[in-house]
Formats: sequence, C-alpha cells, structure tokens
Amino acid sequence: MNVVSDVVRLKVRNASKVYGGVHAIRNIDVDIRAGEIFGLLGENGAGKSTLCKAIAGAVRLTSGQMWLDGKELNYARPADALADRIVMVYQESSLVPSMTVAQNVVLGQERLVNRLKTLYKTTQATLRALNFNVDPTALVSSLGTAQRQMVEIARAVHNDVRLIIFDEPTATLTPAEKRNFFRLLRSLRANGVSVIYISHALEETLTIADRVMVLRDGEPIVTGDASGFTRETIIRHMVGRTINDTYYATQLNSRDRFQQMRKGEKKLPVVLRVENLRMGGMVRSMSFSVRAGEVTGIAGLIGAGRTEAAKVVSGVLKRDMTNGGRVLLEGRPVRYRTPEQAVADGIVYVTEDRKLDGFFETMAPYRNIHIGWLAKARRLWSPATGRDAARVANPWVERMNVRMLDPRSRLVELSGGNQQKVVIAKSLCQKPKIVFFDEPTRGVDVGSITEIHDFIRSLASDGIAVVVISSYLPEILSISDRVLVARQGQIVEEFPVHEASQDKIMNAAVA
Repeated sequence: MNVVSDVVRLKVRNASKVYGGVHAIRNIDVDIRAGEIFGLLGENGAGKSTLCKAIAGAVRLTSGQMWLDGKELNYARPADALADRIVMVYQESSLVPSMTVAQNVVLGQERLVNRLKTLYKTTQATLRALNFNVDPTALVSSLGTAQRQMVEIARAVHNDVRLIIFDEPTATLTPAEKRNFFRLLRSLRANGVSVIYISHALEETLTIADRVMVLRDGEPIVTGDASGFTRETIIRHMVGRTINDTYYATQLNSRDRFQQMRKGEKKLPVVLRVENLRMGGMVRSMSFSVRAGEVTGIAGLIGAGRTEAAKVVSGVLKRDMTNGGRVLLEGRPVRYRTPEQAVADGIVYVTEDRKLDGFFETMAPYRNIHIGWLAKARRLWSPATGRDAARVANPWVERMNVRMLDPRSRLVELSGGNQQKVVIAKSLCQKPKIVFFDEPTRGVDVGSITEIHDFIRSLASDGIAVVVISSYLPEILSISDRVLVARQGQIVEEFPVHEASQDKIMNAAVA
C-alpha cells in the first residue's frame, strides 16, 4: 500500500467560479499532497473540469485562493501553470493536427535550435517507456482517438511535472494500454508527483486513487480515503439519491426486456446487409446484417475496424474501389460518396469524437440541432431565424433532457454528457431508419448514461435499426439484442445477448 506524503502540494480555499450569475463551482476547499493520486468524481456539470481548469490556468476563479508548494497562484494563462510544472491532459484532444507526434510532445518546451533526429529519438524513448505504440514522425491528423490520447499523456510526462491532471484518460485505451497507464500513475506517485484523476469509471478510480472527492452541483459533498467508499456509495453521493438500476443494466434484464418486447412478434426484417466490405487495411471482408427494431452491438478491440465499417456504410469514408464489397439497404445496393447521401436514405452515424466532428462548439445547442434538421431537409441554403431553430430544436432538448445554464450558451460550455445529448439529437432529428452509435457514453456521467441507454432502447422499440459500437463490454451486454465481435477488420463471432458473456467476447476479440 502506498504511503502518501504529509506535505501539501496544492492547497485550494473557497474556490468559486461564476458564469452569468450561476456558480459552476462554489466554495471548494481541498488539499492535495505530494505523491498522491486524488480522484475527483461527480456527474457531468458537477464542476470537476472547471476546478481543474482553474488549477491549470485555463480559467480564472471569480473568488478564492490557491497555493502550490506554499507559493500563491494567480495564473492568467495555461503557460503560467506549465512554467510551474502543472499540466492538464484534457478529455478532448488539444494536439495540433498538422504537426508530428514529436513536435506535439515538446510543444511549448522547444529549444531555440531543434534537430529533428534528436527530437524523434527523445520522443520515441518517452513513448517506449510508456509502452505506447505510436510513430513519433506521424502527423497527429493521421492518428486515431486512442493514439491521440497516448500522445497527450506522453506530452504531459515529458514536461517533468509536479502536478498532473488527467480528465478521462482511459476512455479510449485498450485493457492492455490501461494496465500500462496505471503502472505509469504508480510510478509518478512513487516519484512524488501529485495526480488529480477525473473519471466516470468509478471502479478504476477507487482502485487507483488514494483519496477521492465527490462534487455535486459545483459543491464538495464528501472527501475521504478511497478505501472507505464503494461504487454504490459514490453514486449516491454524486446524484443525491440511490440508483437501484445500475447505469449498466444486467445482462439478464437486457435479455428479458427484449424477449418481452418481441413476444408474439414475427422475425424482425433485415434492413441493412453488409457483404465482404473492404477499406484499406482496416476493414477486411467484413459482413453483418442489421434488423429493424433491435439493437446490434459490435464489440472488439480498438483498431478492429468497427468504426471504419460504420463510417463506410454511412458515407463518411469510401470503401475500396475494386473488391470493396456490397452494402444493401432494404435489398437495394447503395454506395455513398458523402454522408448527405446516406442521411437522405435514412442512415446516420453518431461520432465517437464529438469535439472533432460532432458539433459546432461556438454555436448554441439549439442551433446545432437545427443544422442537423436542415441537412436532412436539404435546405442549407435557406435563411433560418432563431425562432425557426428553436421550434425545431426545443422538442429534442426536452426529450433528451439537455441541461444548460443559458439557452444561448455555446455548446462547448456545456458538460460532456449534455454535449453528447445534443450530438445525438442533431442526428435523430433527421428521422433516420438506421442509426450507428459509436461509443455513445464515452466521457458521460452515470445519470446521462442511463438516459442515453433508455433513449437508444426507445429507438429500437419504435422500429428503428440501431447499431452500438462500444469498447466497454458491460455496455454492450446491457444494451444489445445481438452481439457481433470484430477482429482485424472482420466480424468473427455473433451471439444472442443471452448467450454472450465478457469472457466469450474477449476470447473472440483477441484469439
């Protein structure tokens, strides 16, 4: 068991931040010790990111004080925090896409004269020490979501930090990469580095953290040793009530729900059939079918071709020109060159990376939803007033329970869970027949997970064909009717949900 130092690395007193008269955080007091992993928990919108952004210099407190190793902090920008060796690894990528991996790792810490060979060699050593398989010479724009997260972590470690903040660091990592990352955290702790760890993976946090704090509505609810909490008590503190139905429903409940829903029904019709789909080296002869009125889950390791196959079907990517396979929509061969064509035929893809290509961050939520409606209606050339946008968007805002301090807020100012709800609403207002959800609850709090899962189930109940791609097996098992397993660009196994298990799925995914 790790013995945490009694030396206080970071002291925060009466920290408050007000936006438009509303408190994002209020009167927060916390001490974080040297060589401590401090878990910061709470629902989306609870104030976790606001507090950490203030510590990292990205946000200025309305009131309150902070000290680092006895020195009072008054940061005007993140560079000031970086100079004090405070680094925050954000949930959403902050890398420069047009630069290489190595250039991003040293960004802000460059020497006056840099030799590329030395730069690449140094970065390669850092990546290897972390067991991250990323090419330091690759452009960040060519990397997937998981590899970008690895680069973010490598950049933070490279800066020889005193305090490092991780916001949902494991959301895109495979089980093996998570184990390497946790070894890194323990190594940082052993070297006296303080770590603030934000995550919705409660079991992970309770396992890796020394102490935890739970925030609710911007205020601290409870702080204590991680060993004194359970997942159930944490959830109760987070939401202010006991959640009887866990946010990942049991496999038995999932099986019973679908059996009851379809009792006496005829076999569900196949609306989409994918045959021998190929795209470069990522999708290799992938075949599967999707039925109306059911949720088809696709599990597999990152890089198995799940996302790429969904993007090909929905027109985001193009399959191989020759021997690229076939996509049949209600028996009719289709080949989309743009997402607009797929949307017109009733196929939508809800992205795994909402910040990169899911929304317009400087627009209000209702404007984002309205743009989705305009795209389906093919009326992007038409002038649209705020009243028109509100008329289209407001029913979806209510249906998805999107919570915001001000309807005119920029979408980027909303919590991750509410951003995800807007991204989903923007796609569903297009009235699709087939919906691909790619990691629909990544970076989402427990309350929003329940709401999103219920909404996905309601879509299937309404006869829509739903495909859920998820790297988290409890989610796949709780929400799916059928489970497909992808490996190396192919579907290698199919299970009815009542015959599936985490062991069976993992054995098929890695065999």
